[in-house]
Amino acid sequence: MRSEAKAMLNEGALIPAVPLALDENRKFDEKRQRALIRYYLHAGAGGIAVAVHSTQFEIRLPEVDLFCAVVKTVLDEVGAFEKKNNKTIIKISGVCGKTEQAASEARFAKESGADAVLLSPGGLDGFDEAAMLERTKAIAKIIPVMGFYLQPAVGGRVFSADYWKRLADIEGVAAIKCAPFDRYQTLELVRGVALSERRDEVALYTGNDDNILVDLLTEYEVNVGGREVKKRFVGGLLGHWAVWTKTAADIFGKIKKYRSGPVPPELLTLAAKITDANAAFFDAANGYAGCIPGIHEVLRRQGIFGGTWCINPGEKLSPGQCEQIDRVYGSYPELNDDDFVSTHLQEWLGD
Repeated sequence: MRSEAKAMLNEGALIPAVPLALDENRKFDEKRQRALIRYYLHAGAGGIAVAVHSTQFEIRLPEVDLFCAVVKTVLDEVGAFEKKNNKTIIKISGVCGKTEQAASEARFAKESGADAVLLSPGGLDGFDEAAMLERTKAIAKIIPVMGFYLQPAVGGRVFSADYWKRLADIEGVAAIKCAPFDRYQTLELVRGVALSERRDEVALYTGNDDNILVDLLTEYEVNVGGREVKKRFVGGLLGHWAVWTKTAADIFGKIKKYRSGPVPPELLTLAAKITDANAAFFDAANGYAGCIPGIHEVLRRQGIFGGTWCINPGEKLSPGQCEQIDRVYGSYPELNDDDFVSTHLQEWLGD
């Protein structure tokens, strides 16, 4: 990993999980994909994560065959921004599947300029914790790894605190994204990492879209051998940050200022508003069935995406989801960044 990217990762960055831009024929829309990345980078994102859940796992299907094209397009756009602005952006690519597939994707990510990979645990029910750790070791020999606690509702599983301790022990594990959407499981992860001798080398990132601000404001204390070890989530890698990103970046900047001081009560009120907005975008009422189309719908309203199309035609907005998005737009107008997008949209859509 580039030293500047590693320093940024440890300090804490706002990293949107990139959605996939498709046209009405469900074909890759490179123009709008690049516009989306330009939006994130101009909004203040410190990193970009592509080929993750919100990019749709179906990009890897042989009949779709979009993994390489999407990863290359996104990382190329980030690289162009870095060169033009003399600025480092953390570049992360998701990898998944059994060890052979994950290793192949990791090698491609490295060749394409990624700094690290987010290693998904999804679809590996036949792997016990020991096998999962061996898989992580294999990938970490190729490229730095961000571990991933994925919520069971979208294909994840529950892991023990010992698993997270042993994962943090692995050389090459640079960070862990915590997204079980569960307080107990989140605490298990933090405790496990705190027990590792590499605790200070592993950055924790929240992926708990239902609890973003509280995760970022909390300092955890874990008793390790009779002494208190402190650990916190330094940043986030979030699907929620794929929309209203400029506002999210502004809020993230404010949060950093309160890490060493009293938390103003209004930030906790804001935390609840953000969680409510996330419930609409992610379709929490329907078990997250419309989480990806919900993100697309916000981007469509802003003009960044042409529609809410997903690779799977059956993946669409749930009944009543549009009305819920209308509701949070009306309830929390201070959270959207529509004016920012409107001002720059044609610039981003240009060649």
